[in-house]
This record gives sequence, structure tokens and C-alpha cells, in this order.
Amino acid sequence: MPFALYPLVLAAFAIGTTEFVIMGLLPDVAADLAVTIPQAGLLVSSYAMGVVVGGPILAVATSGLPERRTLLGLFGLFITGNLLCALAPGYAMLTVARVITAFAHGTFLGVGAVVAMDLAPAPRRAEAVGYLFSGITLANVIGVPAGIALGHAFGWRWTFGAVAALAIVAAGLLALSLPAATARPPKSVLEELKGLRGAPFWTALALTVACSGTLLCLFTFITPFLLEVTRVSHSQVTQILLLYGIGLTFGTVGGGRLAARSLLRPIAWGLTLAMGILLAMPYLGQHLGSCALGLFFWGMISFGLCPILQTLVMAHAPDAPTLASTLNQSAFNLGNALGASVGSLALSHGQPLAYLPWTCAGLSCVALALVALHARVSPRAAQPHPT
Repeated sequence: MPFALYPLVLAAFAIGTTEFVIMGLLPDVAADLAVTIPQAGLLVSSYAMGVVVGGPILAVATSGLPERRTLLGLFGLFITGNLLCALAPGYAMLTVARVITAFAHGTFLGVGAVVAMDLAPAPRRAEAVGYLFSGITLANVIGVPAGIALGHAFGWRWTFGAVAALAIVAAGLLALSLPAATARPPKSVLEELKGLRGAPFWTALALTVACSGTLLCLFTFITPFLLEVTRVSHSQVTQILLLYGIGLTFGTVGGGRLAARSLLRPIAWGLTLAMGILLAMPYLGQHLGSCALGLFFWGMISFGLCPILQTLVMAHAPDAPTLASTLNQSAFNLGNALGASVGSLALSHGQPLAYLPWTCAGLSCVALALVALHARVSPRAAQPHPT
């Protein structure tokens, strides 16, 4: 793979860290800002909705600009948002800062996926998307556990300050390594919008929402789940999340390779296997070993779907790659917001943490129904992505 791909992976690593580390710091943030755990969980939803709204807006606003300039400008916004998170005096300001950070997230990964495909040799374009997403999963292996440990040791604000510092390094490497122009010529907004026609594109986008919601319904509250159900210590939470993150990395790289061969079939199998683990999780969660293994395989399977879903959406919009890619990032985060909100609603209405995975399994059924719908409107969806 070209060297320029690796600064993109580092940038995705910073994005993944700031997105997911808040979940491991929910008890700390809630205690410091005098809010409840469900209220703190809404910081996840507000970030996700920032991606949903901000991604398409910034994709349209930057349409026609050189991709290098777009990526660097977006990362400047990302750095600003993280610094504001570190300095936020209260819950309201932290929410605003998270939304500012989120605005850069969707468009950066959307444009970044297009750039990654342009940088890679033709037979390995889908794999390049998997590499980009591996930055998100590596964040869960290294960035999130390190951020949680830093937050527990010095306060959660230091975590966001550290992410901002890492993002500055990534921005510098991007400026040095990205070509001034990529092979794909810029398109106008109207040209991109015309490329989003057809039921297959929109059902693929809905499938991304459903799959993402299934994951975040439980993962948003994974730290309280481990503390209260599995009854582990804070240090053990970090270790389990490290193992979980390793599973995510294996899944993302493997999913990128599967996307070059088939699309819809591995999504169906992945959802089915993940649902089986979720149904067993109230029992697996009672013991440290079984819980850790369950989360490892659940994370590996669930995150393995991400590059496949990204490739599926882009395959149905070949004439609008940038906007389609960005909209899929919005779809991922709309699913994040819905999943986190469903989990928060279930807990607020008295569902025990131990049985929250069953709610997530119910969302998996919705995703499987969308797989069947997409197969009907797009009979060729199971075919390999044309590279």
C-alpha cells in the first residue's frame, strides 16, 4: 500500500479514539459534571447526530475543492473541537464541543475512503477501505484503553487534550504525504446528487444504520455493563476493552478482504452470528473469561461488517463516490445515535443492564430484514464489488 495511506489511518485512529473513549469515561464525566449515566450517554448520541448532520453539509460545502485541502481543513476543525472538549466548563459546553468535533468526522472519513481507493492499486481498493477503517479499530485497541487510563489517572479532560495533540501530528503527516491532486476529478454538487438515485443505494444506507445501531446499543454502556454485571475492576475494564479492540482490528481487516469477493452474504452471516452472541451475553457476562471471549468475537464480527457496508454503498453510487461515502458515515452515526438512544431508553425504563444485549439482538432482527429487502431490490448485491 502507498505510504500516503498510513497518515490517513493515523487520522482515523484519532477520530476513533475521540468517538469511543467517552464510553469508557462515562462514569467519570457524569460524576464531574453532576449528571446521570443515561444523561452522559447522550453525549454519544449528540456526537453521532453531529456526524449525521455535519457530514452531508460539509460534503456539499467542500464539493469541487481539492481533496487534500478538504482533508486538512476538516482536521483543523477536529483539533479545535477536541481542545474545546478538554476546556469545557460544563455539560452543555461539552455537548457543543462534541458536536463541533463530530462535524469533521463524517466528511473526513467519507473523503478519506475515496482517497484511499484512489491511492491503492485497482485490485486492492476495497482492502484499502478496510485499512482506513482499521484506524478506527486500532483506536479501540490502543487509543481507547490508553485514553481511559489517562482519564482515570489525571482526569477525563486530559484525554481529549492528548487526542488533540495526536491529531496535530496526523495533520502534519497528511500535509507532507498526500498528493496535491488525486486521480478522480472533482464533481459538482448536482452531479453527485444525480448519482444517488435508485432503491439499492438507499436500502444499503438503511442497512448501515441498522447494523451500526445494533453495535452501539450495547457498546455505549459497555463500561457500566462490565462494572455492574461482570463485576470487574476499572483496570480489568481496560484490559477487556483492549481484547475487544484486537477483535475489532481482525474483523475490519478481514472484512475489507471479504468485500473484494462478496458483499451481502457476509453481512447476513455476520449479523446472524453476532445476534447469537448477544442472546448469550446475559449469561456470558456473569463470568470474566466468557464475557471477554464473547465481546472479542462479537466485536470482530460486528466491525468486520464496516468496510463491507462502505463498499456496498459506494458500489451503488459509482458516479457520486464522495457524497455517497460521506452519507454512509452519516448512516453509521445515525445508527450510533439510535442505538445509544435505544439503550438509554431501555435502561431509563428499568431494563437491567444484564439484559441490554437482548435489546441489541432485537435490532439485529431489523438489520436482517433489511438484508432481505436489499437482496430483493438489488439481485446483484451479493456479487463482488467492481474494482
